[in-house]
Amino acid sequence: MKVTSNGIQLYVKDQGSGTPALVFLHYWGGSSRTWDDVVAALPAEYRTVVPDLRGWGDSDAPASGYALADFADDAQGLIAALEIQQYVLVGHSMGGKIAQSLASRRPRGLIGLALVAPSPPVPLALPPEVREAMLGAYDSRESVGMAIDQMLSAKTLSAKHREQVIGDSLGGARQAKMAWPTSTSLEDITGVVGSIDVPVIVIAGELDRIDSVATLEAELLTRIPHATLRVVPGTGHLSPLESPVDVASMIHEFVVTLPD
Repeated sequence: MKVTSNGIQLYVKDQGSGTPALVFLHYWGGSSRTWDDVVAALPAEYRTVVPDLRGWGDSDAPASGYALADFADDAQGLIAALEIQQYVLVGHSMGGKIAQSLASRRPRGLIGLALVAPSPPVPLALPPEVREAMLGAYDSRESVGMAIDQMLSAKTLSAKHREQVIGDSLGGARQAKMAWPTSTSLEDITGVVGSIDVPVIVIAGELDRIDSVATLEAELLTRIPHATLRVVPGTGHLSPLESPVDVASMIHEFVVTLPD
């Protein structure tokens, strides 16, 4: 269904009726379906709210407005529009940085934060040639395939998941593809993440070549000191696709520990 939030239409999958709701934010290049296998592996009593972020999937793609604050405003408006009273934010990669930004506002109803292979709050430090490669990473089937094989995944994706990643990556709006490597990933939110006051779990892929365990320990856990780290064995950056059952299990184990 489509929901109006922050002046645009967001496509969202809203299933179940349990409390707290789990609100999922996908990675740069993904869509709501990135989370399908994780949602399927969760206990059925959860309410899961899974949007396509602006510029991706079936959501609107405005010409501008791809800063972290814009994405956070979209998510906060969506939660309000759906009248969600209590929720846990779950963010993957870019979605993890968006989730940190939103959680730092201490919004009403947020009771926990699950960060899956999250981009840390520091500006993304990359050699110029790597950043240049990112600009064209989602231009063709071949370039997306190279990104999957060389950076995104440690496990061999199923044919279905490989086609899904290629389709989602190619289907993103040009402005959404360009915003992350040229500006959004360079935002520095280290000054605000220390104000996050809910329990936090960080779920890292053991073999992640983008946001490694060592990077998250140095750049995220030092800034959100009450966060706890879990590592998914043999898994790369696309953990919701590579190891969805493990990710779902870790999220569930985290949520059941949260205070009512």
